[in-house]
Amino acid sequence: MTSPIAFLPLILFTVLTNAAAQIMLKKGMMGVGALDIGADGIVSTVFRVVFNPFVFFGLSTFVISMASHLIVLSKVQLSYAYPFLSLAYVVVAAYSYFFFAEDVGLARLAGIGLIVAGTILIAQS
Repeated sequence: MTSPIAFLPLILFTVLTNAAAQIMLKKGMMGVGALDIGADGIVSTVFRVVFNPFVFFGLSTFVISMASHLIVLSKVQLSYAYPFLSLAYVVVAAYSYFFFAEDVGLARLAGIGLIVAGTILIAQS
């Protein structure tokens, strides 16, 4: 049987595409603005959101991420693979800090440290 660590590159690809999808969705929604379904109507709102290029490509990237995750799940245990997805939060938080000027305070940094430490422990199990 192949070691789960052999699938680490594909797992990390899944993590990075998941994070990229989140970042594109945020960028797209910044362009769309606040949603008011009552005022705009649901059909108009859905079209405005889905056909925003960043939202569209973000959703497409999620499909790629899920496809790679399905491949991973066919090869390794869920309890090994799934916790790695939490690393997407680390990537998104760093990107958000540097490019969206979002506040990442001490509590978030501590949480990020715990996520990284926990993922390292899981990877070694």
